[in-house]
Amino acid sequence: MLNPKVFKAYDIRGIYPDEINEEGFKIIVQAIITYLKKTLKKENPTIAVGCDARKSSPQFFEIAKKVSIEYGITLVDIGLTTTPTFYFAVLKYGYDAGFMITASHNPKDYNGAKIVIRENNKLIKIGKGSGMEEIKEIALNQNFSPSKNQGKIIKNNQVLNDEAENALKHLDLKKIKKFKIVIDPANGMASLYLKKFFEKIPAEIIWINEEIDCSFPNHEANPLKFETLKDLQKKVVEEKADFGIAPDGDGDRIFFIDEKGQIIPATMITSMIAEEILKNNPNETIVVDVRYINNVINTVKKNSGKIDFTKVGHAFITQKLTEVNGIFAGESSGHFFFRETGFAESSILVLTYFLKIISQKNQPVSQVWKNYYTSFESGEVNFKLKGNLTGKQVQEKISQDYQDGEISWLDGISCSYKNWRFNIRSSNTEPLLRLNIESESKKLTEEKLKELSQKIISLGAEQV
Repeated sequence: MLNPKVFKAYDIRGIYPDEINEEGFKIIVQAIITYLKKTLKKENPTIAVGCDARKSSPQFFEIAKKVSIEYGITLVDIGLTTTPTFYFAVLKYGYDAGFMITASHNPKDYNGAKIVIRENNKLIKIGKGSGMEEIKEIALNQNFSPSKNQGKIIKNNQVLNDEAENALKHLDLKKIKKFKIVIDPANGMASLYLKKFFEKIPAEIIWINEEIDCSFPNHEANPLKFETLKDLQKKVVEEKADFGIAPDGDGDRIFFIDEKGQIIPATMITSMIAEEILKNNPNETIVVDVRYINNVINTVKKNSGKIDFTKVGHAFITQKLTEVNGIFAGESSGHFFFRETGFAESSILVLTYFLKIISQKNQPVSQVWKNYYTSFESGEVNFKLKGNLTGKQVQEKISQDYQDGEISWLDGISCSYKNWRFNIRSSNTEPLLRLNIESESKKLTEEKLKELSQKIISLGAEQV
């Protein structure tokens, strides 16, 4: 009916129907609404709800509507949508809160919910340490707060168009070149905002896996698994396109492929956008997660900005960006966050900045991003822990061998030297240990990757 494990660090997520079924999702919605009414101190808050196109999403959406009526709230139905479009709606129209029915990039059998509260011009994501524990407790104890008054459902069909129009404010269309672009949304939700956006932007678009089908028949909608990008890389080269675009299943992550078919590291997109933002906003703070930091640090320092660091995970990054009132944040897994969107992700704004930058540079995309690449990144290597071995045990043992470096425990262990650094952290979503290394040269990165991998394996882990 409802597995307690579905309450994750960033959201609620589990396998349908084994971990979350209709009865279990009703409990989740009752708990969410009870928590929101208590936190907002409103008996009739206005709560936006959207969903992706997974097989179980329509049933879950109907459950949300029925519970909303019973619990006396105003539910704003924004329909099929991406997660960033959902965030935009909550902020743009001043709704009190919202939840998005989605399991992000997870395979087809998953579903769940992402929850936000609006506080003036910022969004608070509900996750570990910011309300998830309370929602879990309410759900498991079924300590709900129905209302004597009946709620109501209203519909908002304008969100997608308003989001695209808002993004266009950042562009002078006369200065944007007409690019040839290959897009692979992996049958996920991002084709919604991409189609709307390119109705308004001159471009030649070639689609792969265009139709929305959240059974993901062609490949997993997770661009961080680079094997899912092979068809896109090949198509970009074959079509002699300027670049390719690869969002994830719910549209809150975005990756780019250059004209040579190379995957552009997410830190390069962070660096490019940070430079563009800092041109007109010197001394503002840019936030980056602990996995790779050096490329972004170099760009921010060159452009009179400030830098801060955060734990990995979209909810944690939004929280950190809010705390320091940062103007922009980039994550190595392709999430990008803006102050103007309530400190939440906006893939459409990322795309807007990308088009603006490569139009200005007047160079092939491969040349543009390599201008920012001063620190060589290994790519993430994962290890499965055997027996009773914990990530913390591995991290502590590794730290003993690197006492001469500058060590941080912000998220796992990070250790920095003059010409290289590493991060080893436990995944928040899978039972894995993740290793990332960056250094001043490709050779040194490869050497240190081999060195650290051997140490982790010797402690009882298995590389996967």
